[in-house]
Order: sequence, then C-alpha cells, then structure tokens
Amino acid sequence: QLQLVESGGGLVQPGGSLRLSCAASGFTLDYYGIGWFRQAPGREREVVSCIAGDDDSTYYADFVKGRFTISRDNAKNTVYLQMNSLKPEDTAVYTCAAGEGGGWLVNDYEYDYWGQGTQVTVSS
Repeated sequence: QLQLVESGGGLVQPGGSLRLSCAASGFTLDYYGIGWFRQAPGREREVVSCIAGDDDSTYYADFVKGRFTISRDNAKNTVYLQMNSLKPEDTAVYTCAAGEGGGWLVNDYEYDYWGQGTQVTVSS
C-alpha cells in the first residue's frame, strides 16, 4: 500500500521552530517531486514548498522564503520541512504530497499521493 505519513506538527510559540517529516511506505521517494501544502480554516490550500524529483531543486512560496527549508533523506525515504521563525499566520494543517512530474510541482493537481496532514499551531 502506497502511503505518506506526516509527523512533527504541534503547538509552538511565535518565533519558534518545528520540523515536519513526510515518510513514505510502499514506494521510494527518490525520484518523486515532493510538495508541502497547507490549509488554514476558511482558506484555500496553498503550496508552501516543493523539491523536484529530477534535480532536487527547491521552491518556496514568498511567505516562507528565508524561514523554511525543504530537504530529502533518501536513505530514510523521508522528506523534511524545517520551519523557523514561525508566525501565527503559519497556523494550518500541513500536508505532504508526491508526484511523478519533473521540475517544481506547485499545483495540487500535479500530485498523485497525499498524506493525512499534521496540525501546526503557532500561538503564545
């Protein structure tokens, strides 16, 4: 069974950090494009960051540039999203997805597999 499982979410104070993990089972992430999306209550789902499956180049939405870092560990079949300097507006459910296309996959319809999501809450 092909599955993506996120972990690492939680409650953090403004300015704090979290590292989200996206672990795959049933398939190898090596050559998949991996994206992190988020959705806050009452808002549309939006892409946060992605890492290309063909060259590991990375993309960041403007609102996280300089604060978030995406990376992959092929040995662990896991992709990470390191989130620093968190703000209350970063509060959302974060979901990872895997897609077979090359380059940056910034649209949700480009992805084939989705995780269940993990809640990130930034609040004092």
